[in-house]
Formats: sequence, C-alpha cells, structure tokens
Amino acid sequence: MTMRLLLATLALLPVTALAQSPAPDPAAPPAVMRPAGPDAGAVPAVPSSTMDETLNDYPTLARADYIFGCLATNGQDRDTMRRCACSIDVIASILPYEAYERAETVLSMRLATGERSSLFRIPATETGVADLRRAQAEAEIVCF
Repeated sequence: MTMRLLLATLALLPVTALAQSPAPDPAAPPAVMRPAGPDAGAVPAVPSSTMDETLNDYPTLARADYIFGCLATNGQDRDTMRRCACSIDVIASILPYEAYERAETVLSMRLATGERSSLFRIPATETGVADLRRAQAEAEIVCF
C-alpha cells in the first residue's frame, strides 16, 4: 500500500520537479515527522526516538498496570493516556525493571495493615522507593 502511494505521488509530480530535487545529504540528521490531524501537538509516547532498547525491559503487563493507575488518578481521556504512556517510558529509561519492581512491591506492601507492613517501613527499603519517586518526578516534568 505504501509503495502504491509513493508511486501515485511520483506520477503526479512534474518531471522537472523530480529532476530538481536535491540528493539527500547522508551526514544530515533525519527529518523529524510532525503528526497532523487529531494527533498534532500530542505528547509523544516515547521520550526520544533514539531510546536505547536495552532500557526497554519492562514487561507489557507492568507498563499497562502503571498506565491504568495513572489514568485512574489523572482522568480517563486520550491525552492523559498518551501522557501516562510517556511517563512509564521515562521511568523505564531511568530505572531498570528490577529496581522498579522492588520499589513498587515495597509501596504496595506499605498499604497493608499490621505487622507485615511494618517490615516494609524500615529505612533499608527507603532507598529504592526514593529512586522511584525521583524517576516519577522526572517523568511528570517531561510528560505532564
């Protein structure tokens, strides 16, 4: 389908326009595509197109869980969904999944009552939670 569209576009151009178009400079940075229509001006789902794929180690379920929680907190519309997706991508670029998982476990266990939750309120667990809070603050600045 894309090839047909390209051929149809080329067929509509005058021959002189094709001959006069300059050759692309291989040293020039790639052109940035700007969305048009209803997605114009939207927050990108990924903070950078050059994001290292080794940082993309978060399982889909963990990303979806974060996005659903973010939507429940911030409102349930398309723009908020884009911002929430951006937010988890920023967090994933800062924290490895293992650190995120430990901090989320500590935070969820702190919600429990009784003796079990007191084990997760000790200072030794505070470092991982503080790292997650800093990553969330960075994500809020970038995406919201």
